[in-house]
Amino acid sequence: MTIAREIPTTDATDPIDTADTIATTVSIPILQNIERRLLWLSTLMIHHANNVRPNPDKTKVGGHQASAASSVSILTALYFHFLKPTDRVLVKPHAAPAFHAAMYLMGVLPRSYLTRLREFGGIQSYPSRTKDVSPVDFSGGSMGLGPVAPTFAALVQQYAEAHFGHTTANRFIAISGDAELDEGNIWEALIEEELQRLPNTIWIVDLNRQSLDRITPGVRAAKLKKLFADCEWRVLEAKYGHDLQAVFACPGGEALRQCIDDMSNEEYQHLIRSDGATVREALARRPYGQDILRCLRDVSDAQLPALLGNLGGHDLRLLIDQLREAERTTDRPSVIFAYTIKGYGLPIYGDPANHAALLSAERINELRASLGLTEATQWDGFDPDSPEGRLCAERGQFLRLKERARDIPPTPVRAADVPDELNATAMPIVSTQEAFGRAMMRLADVPKVGARIVTSSADVSVSTNLGGWINKVGTFTLREATDYEAGRARILNWQLGRAGQHIEMGIAEMNLFSLIGQMGMAHELMGQLLFPIGTVYDPFVCRGLDAIIYGLYSGAKFIFVATPSGVTLAPEGGAHQSSVTPSLGIELPELDYYEPTFAIEVEWALCEALKQCCDRQQGRSSYLRLSTKPIEQALLEPVMARLGKDELRRQFLAGGYVVHRSPAPHDPQSALHIVTTGVMLPEALEAAHYLESEGASVNLINLTSPRRAYDDWHAAQQRGDDAHHLAMLIPADARRAPILTVHDAAPHALAWVGSVFGQKTRALGVNKFGQSGYRADLYRYFHIDAESIIRHGFALVDESLRS
Repeated sequence: MTIAREIPTTDATDPIDTADTIATTVSIPILQNIERRLLWLSTLMIHHANNVRPNPDKTKVGGHQASAASSVSILTALYFHFLKPTDRVLVKPHAAPAFHAAMYLMGVLPRSYLTRLREFGGIQSYPSRTKDVSPVDFSGGSMGLGPVAPTFAALVQQYAEAHFGHTTANRFIAISGDAELDEGNIWEALIEEELQRLPNTIWIVDLNRQSLDRITPGVRAAKLKKLFADCEWRVLEAKYGHDLQAVFACPGGEALRQCIDDMSNEEYQHLIRSDGATVREALARRPYGQDILRCLRDVSDAQLPALLGNLGGHDLRLLIDQLREAERTTDRPSVIFAYTIKGYGLPIYGDPANHAALLSAERINELRASLGLTEATQWDGFDPDSPEGRLCAERGQFLRLKERARDIPPTPVRAADVPDELNATAMPIVSTQEAFGRAMMRLADVPKVGARIVTSSADVSVSTNLGGWINKVGTFTLREATDYEAGRARILNWQLGRAGQHIEMGIAEMNLFSLIGQMGMAHELMGQLLFPIGTVYDPFVCRGLDAIIYGLYSGAKFIFVATPSGVTLAPEGGAHQSSVTPSLGIELPELDYYEPTFAIEVEWALCEALKQCCDRQQGRSSYLRLSTKPIEQALLEPVMARLGKDELRRQFLAGGYVVHRSPAPHDPQSALHIVTTGVMLPEALEAAHYLESEGASVNLINLTSPRRAYDDWHAAQQRGDDAHHLAMLIPADARRAPILTVHDAAPHALAWVGSVFGQKTRALGVNKFGQSGYRADLYRYFHIDAESIIRHGFALVDESLRS
């Protein structure tokens, strides 16, 4: 049954800003023709990639014809009718081919890319804002991370608008599969209080009741809708199409509706793929079966399975109505449950095993013929003079307006506006964590920079030394708040309101990193540069790792400060120790990692991280691994005197510097390099002095950024030379001497240094779970105390003398 109706985009009771609207009316039959072409092109793209294009690997290229098909109606309603230039959209990962087909029909994606799905330099498996040529707002993977990204971006937009008055984006829309809602990070986000007041957020759940391996058991949608409602979202649904609704209005129709509502997903999927006689017989056995049969008496057996499958997620008129209803909601976020069938419009629709299934060549030929296409015309768009062609051109104009709306202005802050240091700490003994808190207080007053810093923390603001910053700048919130503790003495004064520059999260590290990741793309997404700084306990960096990777992959520029770190946190115990985080800092792409020892180094690292955020093309995100261990600042004075502050800062940022080098002459056979980082420097320096007093020649290196040192060496390897920073720290005449590395982390994190010049290396570090205790006890337990360093140093020197 075909429904044709003009859907106006403006009316007297629901005005829409015509400056943001291209078409004034749209015909449902025209949209249906576009919908069918999207279905065909997305299916053909996957077929071509797997069965036509030469495949040197001889393995499946992959793609998701059924998953793309279930979302085609949603994409049609959005991109060819609903969206405005100031909208930002997340498309579910497995709908990538349908999304790119839409970009092609609108004239945005060149035709040549249609045959390059999952090819190097072609269309990515999942929409990617950094790898695809189409305008992708949010990268589409991995599962669960995509939908929360625009939700946190919506919060960032509210923050940016409150602070700067204007943004180039106003509304954020996410398309999610229902199986994606299994991911726990989605529910971490939905229970976050600040996200429950967003007026600019719409989710569309493609409810096709199937995941990778199975039909989702039971009747799950009601539970999901209740969960959203309990999180204070407005819940809408496009459940039954107009054809089914018409039958529901007949005598006995309510019995049919109740029957379908109560039916398990497994039974429903079975019936829509059965013949009409089987469906009628099954319905007759249900409660009130005679009433059901009465409302279906004018429906033939041939029509019955299709009628049963007439769901709202494939009814364009209903989808548009629900989108407009969501648009009217301005006091909270909205979610639309769009009931769909996986593989809709394809021969494999509703098949429990259709997730990765591919149509055979015979079925592709049949589908092509049914759409009136030939092999010569199968990649065609619409005739520009046809109604469909004109609508595609209009929406292409919309996308060009969208791109102009998101044209990235020059950054209001340049790297030169960020100072090199802050002169925040003059204390003789101080931890890097304390130094960070003092530096933040100074940053608040830096012209141009301070106003654009926004911090966040997962309920550890006080214990990561953000208290002073929060007292100074206040806390941002969308909710009305009363300070019942005003006038009383307290450590932290939250000063809740829209003017604050700190956003406090609950105890959910995924939320923290999702938020600062979206803050780190505010310049690109909404035209306002932010400097996001998140604080977290270093052990819990691993909890938020997926969100960190998502932000880095998407091109975000953010800073996270992780403290306390390692076993140095002492009495907190082994469950809170962090040993693998430095390896993450070295290995994750697009990330700088620093482990400063002294207060001035914290300032250098923090200011450099802010400078990196100013460079939107080549800049990196940054990770500072800090500690609560008090460090005697005078230990740096000899190095400062020898190198000078400017050169010391340069070497610190390049990756490290020599703390102490035994004076010549010395016996090359008794030479030893000790390489350490962060809080282990005092123990390493104590050991170096003792070894030197016993005749060893020691070169002590503080590797302040193992990541930058490694990258510099790796780049030199690619060039085929030795022009890298470690070549300066390890002199040519000492490159046969052994290396001893010491780290409050997994020993392998620094062990790679020995491979630079092929030196014999021993690595000391934390390679088992710890326990509570004082630092001295724990250092002895893990053999990273001064005595252990001395013992291993002597062993390496002895081996060198014997060789």
